[in-house]
Amino acid sequence: MTVSLVTLNNGQTIPQLGFGVFQIDPADTQEATLTALEVGYRHIDTAEMYGNEKEVGQAVAASGLNREDVFVTSKLNNGFHAKPDALQAFDKTLDALGFEYLDLFLIHWPLPAVGDYVETWQAMQEMLAGGRVRSIGVSNFQPHHLERLIKETEVVPAVNQIEIHPYLTQDDVRTFNRDHSIATEAWSPIAQGKVLDDPTIVDIAERLGKTPAQVTLRWHIQRGDIVFPKSVTRERVVSNFNIFDFELTDQDVLAITALNRDERTGPNPDEFNHIPR
Repeated sequence: MTVSLVTLNNGQTIPQLGFGVFQIDPADTQEATLTALEVGYRHIDTAEMYGNEKEVGQAVAASGLNREDVFVTSKLNNGFHAKPDALQAFDKTLDALGFEYLDLFLIHWPLPAVGDYVETWQAMQEMLAGGRVRSIGVSNFQPHHLERLIKETEVVPAVNQIEIHPYLTQDDVRTFNRDHSIATEAWSPIAQGKVLDDPTIVDIAERLGKTPAQVTLRWHIQRGDIVFPKSVTRERVVSNFNIFDFELTDQDVLAITALNRDERTGPNPDEFNHIPR
């Protein structure tokens, strides 16, 4: 199975389908990530906030794959937005992973009440210039957050990772991203399972002989977003990977997109300001 690649605005490429480790217990992360790599995934998404960077690194090391053949993303935790703190946190992320470089590093949340994400981005630019991260981006940024970054700094984010699923299509943010050559990544792609019983998705899945999850992930792929479902069950890891041998019709894509109800499973980025203590 060949996974399509997305070319980022700096010329780097990222597999459009990846494996996410959000909410996977650290004790289970190495085995789950190894399973994903064995199945064929070459893109792993983690974060300092998840507490399982070390286990992701161990899985990559144990896989027998060359480091450059696995695209790994991590994210800056919310308590490290000040420039020196961000630089130190990045060092700790590399140490935890056991890597000499990271493929993609993201600001996890904009924290609008804190208001220092421009300073944070300046630290990210230093990381990029230092050569130990190949691309930098953001997560959960709204267009007005991005506008400020673009206006006040030098590097346009390569990626904006946001919550997207059929009940939250985020067309306004996706359009802004596209217009500024920022790749869109979709977290919570099946809305924590909420969309899998939707009659529209179930009907399409039955017609195609696919699962509702496969249909939903295929919808993401055909809309051009980068997606990284997570599972600790090998059968589901395999099933989620097998989405490149069929296509949805244009009518199918439109029907799924029409399910939008602006329903979040996670926090609103304009209101979320949690800093771990």
